[in-house]
Amino acid sequence: MSSNEEVKTVHRSYIARTSGLKTKDYLGYAMVDTAGCFVFALVTTLLQKFYTDVFHLSPLFIMIMFIFARVWDGINDPIMGRIADTVKPSRHGRYRAWIMYVAVPFAISGILMFFKFPGIGEPEHYRATCLYATVTYVLFGMVYTALQIPYGSLASVVTTDAHERSKLSVWRSMGAALGSIPALALASFAYAKRLDASGNPVIGENGKVITDLQYKPVIMGVIAISVISMIMLFISFKLNKERVKTKPQPKQKGAGRKAIKILFRNRAFMGISLASMLLLAGQMFTQSFYTYLFNDYFHANWMNLASQACTYSPMLIMMFILPKMAKNIGKREISVSGVALAALANLALFFMRGISPDKLIWPFLGLCFISGLGLTILVMQLWAMATDAIDDVYVKTGNRDDGTAYSYFAFFRKLGQVISAICVNGALMAMNYKYEKGAVQTLENLRHMYNLATLIPAVMFGAMALILYFIYPLTKPMVAELQDKKEAKLKEHYENKTIDI
Repeated sequence: MSSNEEVKTVHRSYIARTSGLKTKDYLGYAMVDTAGCFVFALVTTLLQKFYTDVFHLSPLFIMIMFIFARVWDGINDPIMGRIADTVKPSRHGRYRAWIMYVAVPFAISGILMFFKFPGIGEPEHYRATCLYATVTYVLFGMVYTALQIPYGSLASVVTTDAHERSKLSVWRSMGAALGSIPALALASFAYAKRLDASGNPVIGENGKVITDLQYKPVIMGVIAISVISMIMLFISFKLNKERVKTKPQPKQKGAGRKAIKILFRNRAFMGISLASMLLLAGQMFTQSFYTYLFNDYFHANWMNLASQACTYSPMLIMMFILPKMAKNIGKREISVSGVALAALANLALFFMRGISPDKLIWPFLGLCFISGLGLTILVMQLWAMATDAIDDVYVKTGNRDDGTAYSYFAFFRKLGQVISAICVNGALMAMNYKYEKGAVQTLENLRHMYNLATLIPAVMFGAMALILYFIYPLTKPMVAELQDKKEAKLKEHYENKTIDI
């Protein structure tokens, strides 16, 4: 063996010593996102309609509240990231410990968002309802941040192997998809027919029976989902393991600002952050706005669950072949093609707007499947691509600010929630949605609803494809080169005793 090969073998040992995941490790990591999405999916799927139909809040107020919450996240998220990077790790690890810390607060804050105290939701207590909704929503966001930022950073210390991280990203995406199912089931079946004073069903302008969201099944479902989420977080805490034991970052004046400048000047980090922002915006928009579309336009609430089944079922196929595709073709390369396909599927739905709702149900779901197939590619590689981008920062600067990096990556995703909130509530205002108790939507309103429900995602997904192609630079050859540079950094930092293995 030549001296160069010997050196390369020694270098490779550092990645080998911080890798070697087994099924238990993948399951434990994915379970965190399953538990988180149990409650977060209630926010993305049900909370918007709950606010308009149960709390009777105006779309304008909801949009302003969501934007205010995201402005606060701009302060709160980086603080959480610096805490994760600079506080001395506990005996449970630097990032893993937070899974245990937030399990109970996470469940409680999820329940409070949907809990209807006496007077809340009544016209004479509108201001109190607005205040209650704002406080509980912001509280949930802060607790969710305390879970998600350390969890996202955890991937960097669970394994340093690029292929294992790709598989870890697939498992996380599967976990998130499974976590969305209970909320979607609740959104599909928590309705009842609206009855008039004589007990007869109320018929809308389109000749369909009007159904209304019911509080009792919603709160019972929310409590059950939140408690199960808490239990799963405790289990996943036990299953996870940190293989790279990082030392606390020194608390230097201006270190946080320096880390931020580095991140915002890195093309890989900015590219994947912007793509992730639009991905979450598109996902949240469809999940939230489709609850209106399926209830008011199609009068088929079962489509909430069916559409998400079409969107996420491709994962069952792709989970077996996508890691190999990513390894052979490249994560960036296949993701660009996937989101472009999703954009075309939603554009096709827009051009089918003249078909009557009764005849459109199955073609709609079919194109949801095609859109889901395309999105699945990016969804299942997103976290691996984000970790690659953070590694790119690491090898260029030598700084391991994973918590700070992930806090800003998470903040871009929060901006995606802002975009979603603006689009959902802006669309409701544009179509003149009737949110007052007992309101009935007009046929013209419903036509506008369909147009907006299909065109907005098409634009978002098309923009994602352009961002990944023109901004995100980490092609397959560049990722391979990145691995070799990371080997050298791991060796350097291990010998300097700034990390333990």
